[in-house]
Amino acid sequence: MRFFSPYAIPKNVRPYFMVQVKRRRRHGKTPTDLAAEEALRESGMEPAWVRADVVYLSETIPAEQLDRAVYSSRHEFFRYGVVFDEAWETALLEAEMNGAKVFEYEQGGIDLSYLNSYLKKAGRGEEQLETLPETYTVFQCFGWLCDEDGTVHSLGSSGLDYGRRSVETIDAAYAEELLSGAAEFLAEQVKDDGSFIYGMYPRFDNDIESYNIVRHASTIWSLICRYRMQPSDELAEMVDRTITYMLTQIIEDDGRNAYLYESKDDEIKLGGCGVAVIVLTEYMDVFGSTEYVDICRRLGNGILTMLDMQTGEYYHVLNGDFTQKEEYRTVYYDGEATFALCRLYSLTGEEVWLDAAKRAVDHFIEADYVQYRDHWVTYSMNEITKHVDSEEYYTFALRNVQENLTEIYERDTTYHTYLELLMVSFELYDRLMEKGAAVGGLDVEMFLKTIYARADRMLNGYFYPEYAMYMANPQRVLNTFMVRHDGYRIRINDVQHNIGGFYLYYKNYDKLVEYSMLEYRD
Repeated sequence: MRFFSPYAIPKNVRPYFMVQVKRRRRHGKTPTDLAAEEALRESGMEPAWVRADVVYLSETIPAEQLDRAVYSSRHEFFRYGVVFDEAWETALLEAEMNGAKVFEYEQGGIDLSYLNSYLKKAGRGEEQLETLPETYTVFQCFGWLCDEDGTVHSLGSSGLDYGRRSVETIDAAYAEELLSGAAEFLAEQVKDDGSFIYGMYPRFDNDIESYNIVRHASTIWSLICRYRMQPSDELAEMVDRTITYMLTQIIEDDGRNAYLYESKDDEIKLGGCGVAVIVLTEYMDVFGSTEYVDICRRLGNGILTMLDMQTGEYYHVLNGDFTQKEEYRTVYYDGEATFALCRLYSLTGEEVWLDAAKRAVDHFIEADYVQYRDHWVTYSMNEITKHVDSEEYYTFALRNVQENLTEIYERDTTYHTYLELLMVSFELYDRLMEKGAAVGGLDVEMFLKTIYARADRMLNGYFYPEYAMYMANPQRVLNTFMVRHDGYRIRINDVQHNIGGFYLYYKNYDKLVEYSMLEYRD
């Protein structure tokens, strides 16, 4: 298939455009500036954001070629605008095409119904098509966005960050800015009863009606992280409200064992019990409380009923009557439960929790859990090595990052749990270095490079104005995180994992810079 490469930008093109724009601004308003202002006055609009795009590459191709190209792309990852006529009267930017679901990824090509619906909603009803053309022109642009503060941002012109503002350095202050926006979004999702608005598909502002109590629990962690950074009575009240709701979903079998219960499916998930313990221990640490020690112990007992101490393997799902339902569901549960056991030991000093966690970790090593690239396993390894000084555990924990670096570095989607995995591994590595331990087998330069690369990649899943402006309700989704390849989905756990990764990045940024400088000097 002949198609211009999104990376094949002539070297002289970008500098030419940028120099011309800057030079003209020095000498006052251009005719284009004046025409734009006149058009705005005549329209009666007072725009919050203004975007300008200049085509720098285009190619006319048969419809069959476009069909194949779209079909072979990851959903929402075909990053070209499309022209539907020779005169360029009907042309849509890539952000419009994907934002309005005009690309038909399941079958390949263009969805005529969504195209005409978008044109009508955009006030371009006269451009609606009766049939699709036999050829299309596809194109890419240099772009700029002027935001509500009058700041002009240059937008990416190729690759995975196409159409997204350029960010030169993601430092601690920038990470905090991202966290602030996303945490504010989560706070706005808290309902009166303490549950969350679970999620939405923002292209058409459709709420996701289902619920998941495990994700509810993990999302509370994000609010607590934000409280650590910027305490407020309002946020504390929201945290309390969401915890109260979670506690209403806990059931007990004999007064000794407690479980987090998923009512809609009448089941108990191992991971839910684990995350509930993690959140409650985090809460008590932040607020200096002992309020939830007893319920944490009972939840821990529930976890122990699902752990085979002979093999170190967990049973994953029980029915609501505590009978067995499903032996295995997701590797996440193993890490969540083990992390919870470690946190229980940190809280109480009771050996029963550490002994169980060690047996689970031994199984992780025996079964080579490195293959799963699981962030929860990394959390558990970081926690258990605070109490168990084991070279075998350190080796496994660092293998979990080292052997997965290439996959993590090259992943094209935001895959938000990867930054958590990297940053928790970084904390463990830093702790080893601080104690003067011999640390071998880790390519530190590639490790640091991958952390920075993932932080940048995750910006592609942040609803900057240049993305949000093409959604049905831009203000509702502005400055939070989404999953592009699932219809720009926003779900509370998506936001939570992004906050988790950037919180750890923010927290450890000075150390990252320190190690980066050491690598540079070496």
